Amino acid sequence: MNQGMASLARSPSAMSITRIPQGHSKILQLLKASKVPYVLPFRHIHIRRSPVCCTKFPQWEPSPATYALTEKAGDKFLDKSSELFETLRSESSDSKDEASITKAEDRTDTTNQPVAQLQFLKWPLWLLGPSVLLGTGMVPTLWLPISTIFIGPNVVSLLSLIGLDCIFNLGCTLFLLMADYCAKSKNLGQASKSKPPVSYQFWNLVATLTGLAIPLMMLFGSQKGYLQPQLPFIPYAVLLGPYILLLSVQMLTEMLTWHWESPIWLVTPVVYEAYRVLQLMRGLKLGVELSAPAWMMHTIRGLVCWWVLILGVQLMRVAWFAGFTARAQRQQSSASADA
Repeated sequence: MNQGMASLARSPSAMSITRIPQGHSKILQLLKASKVPYVLPFRHIHIRRSPVCCTKFPQWEPSPATYALTEKAGDKFLDKSSELFETLRSESSDSKDEASITKAEDRTDTTNQPVAQLQFLKWPLWLLGPSVLLGTGMVPTLWLPISTIFIGPNVVSLLSLIGLDCIFNLGCTLFLLMADYCAKSKNLGQASKSKPPVSYQFWNLVATLTGLAIPLMMLFGSQKGYLQPQLPFIPYAVLLGPYILLLSVQMLTEMLTWHWESPIWLVTPVVYEAYRVLQLMRGLKLGVELSAPAWMMHTIRGLVCWWVLILGVQLMRVAWFAGFTARAQRQQSSASADA
């Protein structure tokens, strides 16, 4: 079988040499003597192309990265190549987490700034609210002379007394709004609702309806002649008309605070009942001016005692609610500690 001469692509140490047949050698000698070109049919010559390394590259092609491997690092080269995409994913997730954290911090900073400003605005209300209540309720009742309000048993005196109570009601409404604003949580996102117990609502309704039923029964007995001497309607309205009107306003205000679940449901009856005591004491002075019958004077004194008793019960409920809140906070803290 004819074979080629040799493979020129290999190094001299690894070159494979094949033997030429004797027939071909004689032909070669004749060609050398005659100097005639002759092409030898070499078969099966396989040449392995050696790699060419070029150190110069065009400007638009980047130079290849070279890696110098040592004997120690030979086994560990690309040891973690299988985890390449996992590391890229983890790095991208870490970057996303850091971005979300920075965004959350920016949001909390931006939300804390208006919250801090709102908390700063609450500080003057702690003095402004009681001042409004004092100026609209206590000052006119205590320092305004009776002669400027009461002219006689007529409609003008009745309207003057109702207007005085309307001024107090306006100041009381402003005070309750300020108290509701101050009672809200520091975090505006959190709900600051407080629902009163059903027993408390029932007790307040009983106390208010009792204080409303007593003067109405006295009016009915006087008009029917059961109570003597009989008292006309206008003097009766001057003495107890503003009391009945303000009591109705208190009932409406309390029901609204219960419906809205405002945290001022515990303060509302205390404010109205404290003024009601002064209102009834003013009625005693007016009863002397009108020469009211004894049963009317005793009725007003009984109402004063009744509302002082109710006011004491309300103050005890404030103390009970403070203790209840403290117990609830301790239970919540212990539950969070156990969790």
